Amino acid sequence: MKPISILISILLLSFSLAFAQEEPAYLLISKKNETLSDAIHRTKSALSESAFTIIGEYAPAQSENLAVVCYTHPELEKIALGFNDRGALATTLKIGFKKESEALQISMLNPMYLFYAYFVKDINQQEAALRKISDAALEAMQNIGPLNQVFGGTLDKKKLQKYHYKVMMPYFTDAEELKVFNSFEDGLATIQKNLQAGKSETQQVYELIYKDKEVAVWGVALNSSKDGEAHFLPIIGDNHVAAMPYEIILQGNTASILPGKYRIALHWPELTMGTFMKIMSTPGDIKKTMEQLTE
Repeated sequence: MKPISILISILLLSFSLAFAQEEPAYLLISKKNETLSDAIHRTKSALSESAFTIIGEYAPAQSENLAVVCYTHPELEKIALGFNDRGALATTLKIGFKKESEALQISMLNPMYLFYAYFVKDINQQEAALRKISDAALEAMQNIGPLNQVFGGTLDKKKLQKYHYKVMMPYFTDAEELKVFNSFEDGLATIQKNLQAGKSETQQVYELIYKDKEVAVWGVALNSSKDGEAHFLPIIGDNHVAAMPYEIILQGNTASILPGKYRIALHWPELTMGTFMKIMSTPGDIKKTMEQLTE
């Protein structure tokens, strides 16, 4: 795609989304006759050339047909660390890949969808800067293919800022505390040791540490065939693979996660209650696994 065409496409997409006051959860690029490895390589190159930093990649559910690339941006890290309530969770953006026969689906977690949900009401003063980062990510991915499809559901800014799945379900601010350590350093060493050992069938996908802020975030692959990604992704839909991996955050001396009933619902906003009930044990399973990483 020519540079001028990319610019026009990204401007039209950004304008249409803003005009509609709706943010899609995901944007889709459909490709044919391209290998998963080639697509990953081209995606990483496109993002890197646009000043984004690749921080990790893995195969969700340990599937040879699924992949995720995790990336961030220096300006995004700076902004996110300015939000006290687990803002660092929004430092990581994700691209998903799903190979089906000859077709390859490349999905992009919409950055603004995530920003509105995770930065909640305090986003206003940083909204323009965050929109600029989002547009840069969209433009980078336009080099891979046209982002001309949205999927996974749409929500407007106000609904994302106060998102919860149903009445009595948790909000972003209802994070689940895993453990209070004696110090940030103690927590950091414990979680790093457990991830390195692959405790509870986990795998570290990425690690972001900001010692001066006493904040660390890990992307954690849940590799248990019994209750991990291989169990719940086929049920709720692996087209949303760019929702993974799940995160654990250490802020000060406290480790926590977003509750599964919030985080899963946010990343699968069209999930029916009937389907959600089929994974009713998953939020608890995830919390138990993450707790074991803090022990």
